[in-house]
Amino acid sequence: MRLLALAVSVSAVALAAACGANGQDEARPGDPVETRPANGANQQPAFAGQTRAPGVRTEVVMAHTVVASGLVEPWGLALLPDGRWLVTERPGRLRIITAQGAVGEPITGLPAVDPRGQGGLLDVVVGPGFSEDRMIYWSYAEPREGGNATAVARGRLSDDGARVEDVQAIFRAIPTYDGTLHYGSSLAFAPDGKLFITLGERSDAPMRPQAQDLGSHMGKTIRINADGSVPSDNPFVGRAGALPEIWSLGHRNMQGIAIAADGRVWTVEHGTRGGDEVNLDRAGLNYGWPDVAYGVEYRGAAINAGITAREGIEQPAYYWDPVIAPGGMTIYDGAMFPGWRGNLLVAGLKEKHIARLVLEGNRVVGEERLMTDLGERVRDVAVAADGAVWAITDETNGKLVRLAAVN
Repeated sequence: MRLLALAVSVSAVALAAACGANGQDEARPGDPVETRPANGANQQPAFAGQTRAPGVRTEVVMAHTVVASGLVEPWGLALLPDGRWLVTERPGRLRIITAQGAVGEPITGLPAVDPRGQGGLLDVVVGPGFSEDRMIYWSYAEPREGGNATAVARGRLSDDGARVEDVQAIFRAIPTYDGTLHYGSSLAFAPDGKLFITLGERSDAPMRPQAQDLGSHMGKTIRINADGSVPSDNPFVGRAGALPEIWSLGHRNMQGIAIAADGRVWTVEHGTRGGDEVNLDRAGLNYGWPDVAYGVEYRGAAINAGITAREGIEQPAYYWDPVIAPGGMTIYDGAMFPGWRGNLLVAGLKEKHIARLVLEGNRVVGEERLMTDLGERVRDVAVAADGAVWAITDETNGKLVRLAAVN
């Protein structure tokens, strides 16, 4: 494993002069950061600020440091209590990386994954009781007879961090499907200890309608207890024909989730050509896919006649058109950038940045693009104990990167 520890070699003065203090293109205050024409050219947002929010700028000078490199398509990032990072690699490896960049050998004991297409080892989170039980949780494309589907397992991380023990699959999405796209799948624990799982609808045209089918896990947000059992207060418990694990429906391919201290659940999902969505994800609600969506099909045609609103369908809190191709997401709660507290930080794959979204209540009122000077696909984002922002890049030479204020 090649290790690279290289600070960005741009002075604060030069960086501010060339790109603004944060490596962004200069724009007039309040202008949206997105200036490209929308794909859904005739579509109108449902309310002011739902897309192309006013641009905002952090006045603190910051720079990124590449802490480690040589990772193969890293997907998930989770902070251990001692300051080390758990990082998944999509082909099926889980590693521990120190804050100084030492990359550990693959952790043994994980189940097999199906790494074709977008599949493989996906997200990882540390259990809420890790200090007592050392439990970690991960999602993956599980190979099955007749295809595959997203699954979630948990296990005890050994004291030396070399293996996971007592591994147990606690959730298996159904139905099985022989495809290679749209698995989701991001994980997050709520303050009450419930585990949320995001799932894609598997992309292919025959599978799309399952996002609206309560008898399928596809295109759903899932809520379970940490042991895999179903909370009795889930919205569809007891409804005939409905899977009780479902929290919400009508999603396309959610690869980010973040849960606020007050329990609000935020998810982010991929659109087609336009229509990446940030949703305030609430129990029992329908978020529309594939019947209602912004943007257009990849081939350019309208999605379901171009319908963007319908009674009984939730509107996204925010959407991008053109897309940024969002990855993971977190809510900033650190001390290094106090002006960011409560903001959403969204990893951008296609547009190669971190999107900072300023919230007022349940609405996005500002957007900033961070770490644009890295020039790589940002897959996941997290916050360390000191308030620095850490990210992984989705490349064959993937990197672990730290973004911090420059003193």
